[in-house]
Amino acid sequence: MGQTIGIKDMRAFFAIVEEGNISHAAQRLGIAQPALSRQMKHLEENLHVKLFERGSRRIRLTEAGQVLYNRVESILGMVDGTVREITEIGSGTKGSIRIGTITTSGAMILPELIAKFREKYPDVTFEIWEAEGARIIELLDSRMIEIAITRTQVDNLAYELLILPNEPLVMVMNSQNPCGKSPDTIRLEELKDQPLIIPLRWKSNFIASCKKLDFNPKIICVSDSIVQDLLMVKMNLGIAMIPVSSKKLLTDGDLIYKRVIKPELTTHTVVSWRKNQTLSTACRNFIEMFKEMFVDNQSKTV
Repeated sequence: MGQTIGIKDMRAFFAIVEEGNISHAAQRLGIAQPALSRQMKHLEENLHVKLFERGSRRIRLTEAGQVLYNRVESILGMVDGTVREITEIGSGTKGSIRIGTITTSGAMILPELIAKFREKYPDVTFEIWEAEGARIIELLDSRMIEIAITRTQVDNLAYELLILPNEPLVMVMNSQNPCGKSPDTIRLEELKDQPLIIPLRWKSNFIASCKKLDFNPKIICVSDSIVQDLLMVKMNLGIAMIPVSSKKLLTDGDLIYKRVIKPELTTHTVVSWRKNQTLSTACRNFIEMFKEMFVDNQSKTV
């Protein structure tokens, strides 16, 4: 059988070298001095080398002992660092959180949330996927991500859900071509014959609402990229429908935002994760902070 050396022997050897004598090392390790002496003798026999120069009041290493000390110092540092890292991951202070999000909800929620989270957990990193809602749920089902942020209907039998309160949909238009009599609101019927840019996720409901008012909307573009929709409005291509929170994405004096009324159109953000998936501690901490910032605070203001 080949020569071996275990972590226990490494720690004992390292303590002796650091303390300078066996007596102090034995006290540090909490064992009897004769037992520690026997352990080191057995180690030397096992390795077939002398590690210490005997006959000196203070421990002196042989050439082989010095080589072992250099290696042991590195190995124990790696072992202790690994244990510490695993412990920190278990406590949620390290690790990576994988999130999938649609543009509108992610842009409104994640920057502020991640900034506050990293104040408390600076060593946690993030991986963020951005796509349309159905694709985000696919990523969640395939476990590519741990958390999904969407505005789509999510099955509460398969997923844990956090649902934010409804927010109004608004029509954003270029100030050169304002639409509607009111400066702050617009009736759905006032959009008749206007060139419209509508996100795919709301297209069916929007068309159904228009047909109830006896007109077919003039949709020139269906797009789930809210930033792109805003830029098209800025280019005066049409009027776009977006969630009211998305106003923050593009601050521009050329744009006018009007809340849709009669009927009022609303949307909401859904945060979901799989019920049968074990989340990392960092991820659970992230969800708890999300609740504190966006769910509990909303409940207090209602």
